[in-house]
Amino acid sequence: MDRRSFLLKGASLLGGYLLGFNSFSQVFALEKQTTDSSLIPSIALIIDDIGGSVSRARHFLKLDIPITFSILPRLKYSNVLALEINDYGHETMLHQPMEPYDQRIDPGPGALYTGDDPNKITEIIEENISELPLARGINNHMGSRFTESQEEMTETLRIIKNRGFFFVDSRTSMHSQAYKIAKTMQMPAAYRHIFLDNVPFEPAILFQLRKLKQCAMQHGNAIGIGHPFPQTANALRFFTEELKKTEVAFVHISKVLSN
Repeated sequence: MDRRSFLLKGASLLGGYLLGFNSFSQVFALEKQTTDSSLIPSIALIIDDIGGSVSRARHFLKLDIPITFSILPRLKYSNVLALEINDYGHETMLHQPMEPYDQRIDPGPGALYTGDDPNKITEIIEENISELPLARGINNHMGSRFTESQEEMTETLRIIKNRGFFFVDSRTSMHSQAYKIAKTMQMPAAYRHIFLDNVPFEPAILFQLRKLKQCAMQHGNAIGIGHPFPQTANALRFFTEELKKTEVAFVHISKVLSN
């Protein structure tokens, strides 16, 4: 069986499973963000969790498409990768760790927790940003508990806005308040439509990418979040060739923000 047949067959077999597994993603894929209707349909890709491996990040740099890389703070390669990504002409964001519901899971260094006072939130964010001076935006890493907290999320977004940064809600919780609060604060913001690689298997990722394309064609733009898995890079390589036959274009995340 050739590669194309394998991918199509795998996607078909996984289709029913993914429709159930990603019902949360589908809900948000149908929600419309403010877009400029004069623009061609656009896909903004964010690759999260950058900073732990140079080689895995470089798989995506070689794809030669606009990608926004979201970098975890205080990891071994966070700063060096931020500089290299910038040299390739890509955008970078701070991937700000936030408290999840599962207390057994460590969101990593530089995390925000519910109960943190405004001074502590400011100190943590400022220290994380100082490590990534080329970043111009922030999205949440984990944060299913933190993004539901209106008080702490409002304070966090106030700091982000004052720095002139934009915010992307990763929507790790269907009850996240982050995007809603950002809009009331009239700051540049967006939210994730589809996670690409909850199932790190090439046919499954390709299935999600095609869903993202349909969302972009329906609503003008769509935001997908993936992770530095080799399978994700491979699926993107295949999808990029497929997308050349359509009117949909890849863009950096800053091109699809709403105010």
